[in-house]
Amino acid sequence: MPTDVRCLVETDESSAVVRLTGVLDLAAVDAVRDALLARLWARPGPVIADLTRLRVAEPAARAVLDEVRRVVADWPAADLLVLDPAAAREGAPVRATLDEAQEELAGAPLAAVLNADLLPTVGAAREARALVTDGCDRWGVPELAEPACIAVTEMVNNVVAHAGTPMAVRVAPRDSSLHLAVRDHSSRLPAYAGLAPLNSAGGRGLLLIDTVARRWGSTPLPDGKVVWCVLHPEDEVAHRS
Repeated sequence: MPTDVRCLVETDESSAVVRLTGVLDLAAVDAVRDALLARLWARPGPVIADLTRLRVAEPAARAVLDEVRRVVADWPAADLLVLDPAAAREGAPVRATLDEAQEELAGAPLAAVLNADLLPTVGAAREARALVTDGCDRWGVPELAEPACIAVTEMVNNVVAHAGTPMAVRVAPRDSSLHLAVRDHSSRLPAYAGLAPLNSAGGRGLLLIDTVARRWGSTPLPDGKVVWCVLHPEDEVAHRS
């Protein structure tokens, strides 16, 4: 997966390792960010960014790794671990050797995640709801099935109505929360403008997501976007009380 001619992002399809090689400067930041985000969506679970053969020409450029980790923090089953012998420090998600990084991944439980590839048809939302309901049952959060179905219905219907592209739905637990995401191939980002006028025929989808989710947002990708949201059981209890 080449980025800038001076900085390459190379993926190993058989492992969780992504190798950055060459020279990282500010001119290469956007391309590196896009390549890492694309890989983090393509492979659920933690990914190791190996900087062993990377020279950071401008220290400010290295902040792209922290930015990517923040961006994917609310995606379902996504995290970035950095392998950098030159910058390993105690207590941070940076490791000095590949053995250390892989040992950390091996010691973590496998990511619980459900996926579905859907076409932009009228039945897509129904299939997404079935996926979400299955996940809530499996992971012991049945109280989140209803709000999660509301959120995923609106996310999928937005793709059907506005993007018109194939999509991927992903759902995963993290601690007691539930993380949902829908990835499509349109660069058009959702824009939430608050309450829709009473005489409006639409515009309430994002309001519904905002109502049932603690957090939600969208992440541009090189060939589309990811729209995500996070739900917590205690929020659902508060809504019903």
